[in-house]
Amino acid sequence: MGFALKLFRGKGYTTVSGSQLKEILNNSNVLILDVRNQNEYGRGHIPNAVNIPLDELPRKLSQINSYKNDEIVVYCAFGGRSLKAADILSKNGFKKIYNLSGGISSYKGKLSRI
Repeated sequence: MGFALKLFRGKGYTTVSGSQLKEILNNSNVLILDVRNQNEYGRGHIPNAVNIPLDELPRKLSQINSYKNDEIVVYCAFGGRSLKAADILSKNGFKKIYNLSGGISSYKGKLSRI
């Protein structure tokens, strides 16, 4: 992942593709953060993803504070909201943030439903 991750490093986060996501998800202590609304999440999400909609994220950071030094993958539908979420996380001291480029559509695995 080296060169590609350096190429897409943003302000405190790294943009990753769906194939790069597979490598990250193999790590044991990674938080998968879905920042879409509850209806979108319910229609299908990456297994084990935690749903905190973007507009609620600033108020709910305390729920994920234990992940400040762990890897966090943030995604939404197409990538816009997750970029904003990655920026919020970075500004609040989270260290290893990955934004899924292209949103959930770039994820090639099976989706979970509520």
